[in-house]
Amino acid sequence: MLKRTPFHAFHTTCGGRMVDFAGWEMPIMYRSIVDEHVQTRNSGSIFDVSHMGRLYFSGKDAIAFLNAVFTRDVEKMKVGQCRYGFICNDAGGILDDVIVSRDKKQWLMVVNASNREKIVAHIHKVRHDRDYDFDLSDQTEATGMIALQGPKVIERIGGHLEAVANLKRYEFVSDTFMMLIKYTVSRTGYTGEDGVELILPAKMAATAMKMLAGKFDRPDATLKPAGLGARDTLRLEAGMPLYGHELSETIDPISAGLGWAVDLTKEFIGAAALKKIVAEGPKRKLIGLELQGRRIARQGTPIVKDGQVIGEVTSGTLSPTLQKSIAMAYVDAAFAAEGTTLAADLRGDHNPAVVVKLPFYKREK
Repeated sequence: MLKRTPFHAFHTTCGGRMVDFAGWEMPIMYRSIVDEHVQTRNSGSIFDVSHMGRLYFSGKDAIAFLNAVFTRDVEKMKVGQCRYGFICNDAGGILDDVIVSRDKKQWLMVVNASNREKIVAHIHKVRHDRDYDFDLSDQTEATGMIALQGPKVIERIGGHLEAVANLKRYEFVSDTFMMLIKYTVSRTGYTGEDGVELILPAKMAATAMKMLAGKFDRPDATLKPAGLGARDTLRLEAGMPLYGHELSETIDPISAGLGWAVDLTKEFIGAAALKKIVAEGPKRKLIGLELQGRRIARQGTPIVKDGQVIGEVTSGTLSPTLQKSIAMAYVDAAFAAEGTTLAADLRGDHNPAVVVKLPFYKREK
């Protein structure tokens, strides 16, 4: 039986088309993917992201453990700071990409829904093997999580959550709303737009949604619900990787162009392998592609150069914002330079494409 988030009734009331996503019943869309995509870019949208794992760490060895498994240095983080990074295997492959946040007495790690059980098992193994002393609390099903994304979001919700206006990118605060609802809000997101992600108790989730969403059924509503379909096209335009597409246990952060989220001055699981990749240079690299015409190159589409396969697409779509066919792909490092002409093998038809700089879309400041 599929798990349901605390916002399930909200989704069905709003006409959400529900699908199975990593064992959760989630809305793929409400109106249309393009409509929800445009709404997010121009105004604001509310996404239910409660399916993502929320793991809390505390205790004597919490810092030592996190530094052993996370690619960033958590000891240097300030209270109220979030950091994006990776949990890697010994070969440097990515077990998951996560966000770690430092609170006064505990740490929060947000993990992908499809990887939560794997990461929890990994945590227990490392704790046992290295004899770390810390407490782990999986609060995924006891809490709800929503992402409010778009250029008008901060102004719209500032009247409800005053602390939001003072948050900088990748900062968070824990507070109480109306002296009743405890919450944690971070200025993070996965759309390429400004916005926040909000965690709150599952029992109060529906009440909070009504307060924050407002009259979303009006044509000119500032915030409207959006599903996983628009979330995917938005993150692709913004050049943000998705686990199972751009990231996996056989792909390392350096090849993915995410070396900025790896601190090789400290030791962690996978560090030795990543140092070797840096020293030798990655054999393949993640690139952005702009295709000629409007045909879409889906995941697995071969990328060719002079008739030879030199890579494959990881994600592709027709960009609603740019009105161009775009894709991300891994190719041999020799063909990864910006401006290189390649082709996507679309069922035998070699559709011309050119390597472009990521991200495809970047919001105006």
